[in-house]
Amino acid sequence: MKKLLQFFLTIVIVSAALLMVNANLNSSQGYSGGNTLTVYNWGDYIDPDLIKKFEKETGIKVIYETFDSNEAMMTKIEQGGTNYDIAIPSDYTIVKMVKKGLLVPLDHSKLPNLVHIDQRFMDLSFDPGNKYSIPYFWGTAGIVYNPKMLGGKKITSWNDLWDPELKNQILLVDSAREVIGMGLNSLGYSLNDTNKQHLLAAKKKLDSLMPNVKAIVGDEIKILLANEEAAVGFTWSGEASETISNNEDLDYVVPKEGSNVWFDNMVIPKTVKNIEGAHKFINFMLDPKNAAKNAEYVGYSTPNKKALSYMPKDVVKDKRFYPAPELTDKLEVYEDLGKKNIAYFNELFLEFKMHQD
Repeated sequence: MKKLLQFFLTIVIVSAALLMVNANLNSSQGYSGGNTLTVYNWGDYIDPDLIKKFEKETGIKVIYETFDSNEAMMTKIEQGGTNYDIAIPSDYTIVKMVKKGLLVPLDHSKLPNLVHIDQRFMDLSFDPGNKYSIPYFWGTAGIVYNPKMLGGKKITSWNDLWDPELKNQILLVDSAREVIGMGLNSLGYSLNDTNKQHLLAAKKKLDSLMPNVKAIVGDEIKILLANEEAAVGFTWSGEASETISNNEDLDYVVPKEGSNVWFDNMVIPKTVKNIEGAHKFINFMLDPKNAAKNAEYVGYSTPNKKALSYMPKDVVKDKRFYPAPELTDKLEVYEDLGKKNIAYFNELFLEFKMHQD
């Protein structure tokens, strides 16, 4: 019995020693148990060097976790198992999170760099007054196409996709809101239209597009278009930018009828443990030089107006990815349509996909 007690005592002493060593290591780096920040973001959606820079400047250790959908992110925050201090949800998700009481109001007095955000991207419908969110990246949904494969033909309209010459040449993103929205836009209706007659008309028109659809795909759309496996693809501007960088024969257009303009945003969830550090992180990411570096790494459009002066001119002057207000003013942000309407969008999209051979 005495030997057994000595054995357990040894384990306790060794464990305590290891804990002290770990604490001393963290302390030597300027970290302590309460001096961390847990950031919940999309995968590969921040320049890792900026995390290191933030840690060095503030002495706050960043724990970085990723999610692959707004729904997964929201569920985890709602469950409250992890103390996330920062999250990056998309526009329509913020409305849902506010309704559920999942977000903490921001203290704008702690965000002096907020002045650098382009005012056309502030005070939007999903968060009036930016009470809960600050724009992180933005972009559009549109058409990537290969003029070389189309004999020099240009695409300017959603309705161009119904050209019989495009048989088996179109790739669509596997997303109900986008594809049903495309059908609505092609008929002159709003992306947020919930009128059943309009939705059925959009579905009927989309069914007639099916001979031209080669596949409905996910992330592989970038590779397929870059490798010229198809001449046309419907995707988001950031994906389009990356695809074009791998094949300069490709072009990107936002159709003249209109489309979606989206925003991913920095918020502070209710699970926050380091609210002071969370504000410091948001303000750090709003610094123009940091925002410029982040945009160059990620490849999406920054809403930080001042940051544009630190970025390559050929990037910020590319109207495909930094369109003028004349275009963005015509585009629509997705609204939270409610569970019932979203379920109907999904139902129609599933029926549409069933027409695919």
